[in-house]
Amino acid sequence: MGRYVARRLLQMIPVFIGSTLLIFCMMYALPGDPVRAMMGDQAYDPTVVASIKKDLGLDQPLLQQYVNYMAGLFQGDFGTQIASQRPIADIITDAFPVTIRLTLFAFTFVTLVGIGLGVVAGLRPDTLRDRGLLTLTLFLVSMPSFVLGFLLQYQFAFKWQVTTPTVTDSTDFSQLVLPATVLASLSLAYVARLTRTSIAENLRSDYIRTAVAKGLPRRRIIGVHLMRNSLIPVVTFLGIEIGSLMTGAIVTEGIFNVRGIGLEIYEALTRREGATVVGIASLMVLIYLAASLIVDLLYAVLDPRIRYA
Repeated sequence: MGRYVARRLLQMIPVFIGSTLLIFCMMYALPGDPVRAMMGDQAYDPTVVASIKKDLGLDQPLLQQYVNYMAGLFQGDFGTQIASQRPIADIITDAFPVTIRLTLFAFTFVTLVGIGLGVVAGLRPDTLRDRGLLTLTLFLVSMPSFVLGFLLQYQFAFKWQVTTPTVTDSTDFSQLVLPATVLASLSLAYVARLTRTSIAENLRSDYIRTAVAKGLPRRRIIGVHLMRNSLIPVVTFLGIEIGSLMTGAIVTEGIFNVRGIGLEIYEALTRREGATVVGIASLMVLIYLAASLIVDLLYAVLDPRIRYA
């Protein structure tokens, strides 16, 4: 197990470098000049713009800029935002906990409700509740998140007035219920359908028939044998979905005015603040890689037959 973890950690290095290089090149290939955009419509002196670019290192070749950025990143320096001259590390420190709270809220909702609905429907396939779940999940999959967000915002905040239309205090979990529900809607549909399919397929497996023939209690058959084998593909999806929920927060945070990294990325893109986008994206890549490793290690917990050399 130790050698496997060490090998995976070493494999993460080229993946991280390749991902950040791709994001870096995409951001700096966009048209426009962030220094010029910072000055707005006012008249400017080209020599002043050139001086600012030199101070920020934007006059160097792209590859050299990336090398300088990575050298600073490994020292904990994410760069400086051009418009506000704030360290990007401070921006991430302020915004990241907000997105973490929203993501964990949504992830918990997806895990508990999605798996619960999938188990209930999968144990009784081709029944009314099974068809009801498939209809509900189909509706959630086909509904764009921004449309669902505005609908729920209008219904619960403006019409019924049971919550606030925007989040004014991100530490108040009651205000995060609505945006977390919108953020979790698509993932909830996929988890429920995946769990339902996995449960229904494993119910017809030989090892379940053997467990029933041995006279094992139904609770043990479902809780130990059926669930552990059925949750392997679900755990794989949930591990990847942690990062997807954080990136999907861009739309949700914009609708409900949640000051998280999603809103910071959106504002940075409008100002062409490449350093801000790359800094946050680098952190997201690390989260994806860590989640992937944790998921692989959980396989051995769910299925004792899986061993890593």
